[in-house]
Amino acid sequence: MDLRTMTQSLVTLAEDNMAFFSSQGPGEMARRLTGVFVGIREQALGLEPALGRLLSVAHLFDLDTETPANGYRSLVHTARCCLAHLLHKSRYVASNRRSIFFRTSHNLAELEAYLAALTQLRALAYYAQHLLTTNQPGRLFFEGDERVIADFLQEYVTLHKGCFYGRCLGFQFTPAIRPFLQTISIGLVSFGEHYKRNETGIGVTASSLFTGGRFAIDPELRGAEFERIIQNLDVHFWKAFWNITEIQVLSSLANMASTTVRVSRLLSLPPVAFEMPLTSDPELTVTISPPLAHTGPGPVLVRLISYDLREGQNSKELSSFVTSEGPRSLELRLRPQQAPRSRALVVHIHGGGFVAQTSKSHEPYLKSWAQELGVPILSIDYSLAPEAPFPRALEECFYAYCWAVKHCALLGSTGERICLAGDSAGGNLCFTVSLRAAAYGVRVPDGIMAAYPATMLQSTASPSRLLSLMDPLLPLSVLSKCVSAYAGAETEDHSDSDQKALGVMGLVQRDTALLLRDLRLGASSWLNSFLELGGQKSHLKSVPKTEPMRRSVSEAALTQPEGPLGTNSLKSLKLHDLGLRNSSDTTDTPELSLSAEILSSSAPSTVNFLLGSEDESEVSEAPEELNSKDRLRGVGSAFPEGFHPRRCSQGAMWMPLYSAPIVKNPFMSPLLAPDSMLQTLPPVHIVQGSPTSGS
Repeated sequence: MDLRTMTQSLVTLAEDNMAFFSSQGPGEMARRLTGVFVGIREQALGLEPALGRLLSVAHLFDLDTETPANGYRSLVHTARCCLAHLLHKSRYVASNRRSIFFRTSHNLAELEAYLAALTQLRALAYYAQHLLTTNQPGRLFFEGDERVIADFLQEYVTLHKGCFYGRCLGFQFTPAIRPFLQTISIGLVSFGEHYKRNETGIGVTASSLFTGGRFAIDPELRGAEFERIIQNLDVHFWKAFWNITEIQVLSSLANMASTTVRVSRLLSLPPVAFEMPLTSDPELTVTISPPLAHTGPGPVLVRLISYDLREGQNSKELSSFVTSEGPRSLELRLRPQQAPRSRALVVHIHGGGFVAQTSKSHEPYLKSWAQELGVPILSIDYSLAPEAPFPRALEECFYAYCWAVKHCALLGSTGERICLAGDSAGGNLCFTVSLRAAAYGVRVPDGIMAAYPATMLQSTASPSRLLSLMDPLLPLSVLSKCVSAYAGAETEDHSDSDQKALGVMGLVQRDTALLLRDLRLGASSWLNSFLELGGQKSHLKSVPKTEPMRRSVSEAALTQPEGPLGTNSLKSLKLHDLGLRNSSDTTDTPELSLSAEILSSSAPSTVNFLLGSEDESEVSEAPEELNSKDRLRGVGSAFPEGFHPRRCSQGAMWMPLYSAPIVKNPFMSPLLAPDSMLQTLPPVHIVQGSPTSGS
């Protein structure tokens, strides 16, 4: 069904339902149903022309005729998914509104949630048009007046996002992935509720299991809490949440269900310089120095995974690099024969936003790769931000890559073909390692496989970043915090200092006591949540018919008065110990100790990462109260008269993130590298979802 036909069908059904419910008397439910269909009609009629204009120029941004995909097409596709769902729901209401089995409350809640999503999508469509008219022709990333970027980021902060994380979660994706996204979102908000209340990850996880039920049965509450978390919590929260998979119990369970391999060894590469031959003249060599940035020389951890035991993998020389990581550090089963060396080698760099995870949490699928490809895999455990910001991770990955090229025989490979593979932040490091290898003149990998790589870390406006407003995995505010930590602007978390003082036995005793306490408190909280819901239902039954029914959480959040930076919000008071009120007391940004071949010798000045070159003093003096006119000041021309998107009341009205200009460095944002550098890259294969499947 084309866009115009879909819109006209939805408008017709909305008008029919409006007429029906407006004739049902002055009841609260009839009034709200009438109002929601009035809103659906208004937003659909306003959205259709904007989407039509985007479609008329979307083909100009396609890679080629065989790849009809870009950010503008994705935005139109997402809006069509929302319209299609509303069309389906409106047809259902029109067919079943007279039935005694018609669930009025449920259908009203769904319609209100998707109306809120449609309103926000209309705002994004208008802003995409604004980017088209103000940007240079044919460019997806905005290049021009930096005030437009500042306006875009201000819009992102102030726009209401909770509607995309409640009932509408993942509506733009294929239905098969929605339960997975819902599980992640429930786990996230449950984890966030108990964050910083316990000292150990297993304690937080145990409590979250007991309290996650109320977020599963109340989608509006889940959406509001999700919005509060992405607006307020710092990078240390995301580091802790993403590292749940690193817990020994969970990683052991995952490995029990994964492919069994002959070799899984954790190696520690000593910080010793070595020589590498130049590709232009193998007679000449270049010195590969160990990582030095920020923390000085130190070993680099790598994990060798091989489905078969191959020649060299059982040598004494390789065994000298093996380090212990607990009871499962070695899964080596000796056999009388050894398979010959593989002709290929895969060097893997894991993702995790530069701040979280290790090769251990990626080991299950790496084992499957080793079996299916029949090649050894070397996965690099690089140091993580904010404790080790740029360029420490790049230095460690480059050092490990060069070591693997030089010692490929020990790893069970002849090194005839060497491929780099990585996801997200790991994809970024794959590109930058290859660029640095070319700059050094040593062997460049034969290919790069990057899954959804982060190649543009500089803050800018683009149609794809408009869609980050509803991204269930990595919203723009979270990405900005990770980039800020990688750039060296985030302070370290010293919450583990007390753990070191307790010693091993002290930690065991404390963790056991905390776990028992968490189980008791978690069970109590879980029961209380259901008792509260039961009490609310009984209270609603006693309310006279003339009293308005309980509104959804997201609707209430949209109409409550706004306090300065959300200080009046009860949800903000839950994490008072995090100091989320203001970031003005943040310590000064540490200087980045950067290599001479990457950066200039001048120390980077601290600038606002999100607002480009605006004065820091202007940002730090953000007003405590922002009225609607002030919030729309920068994009007033983008929205037609009478249209007002829904605004957020879940926290700060600005993002106090700071970073150095290093985000523009090509070894941090490879997309900004000059063509002369990009031409040195090997064949690149980028893994992404198909826009036609909605993934």
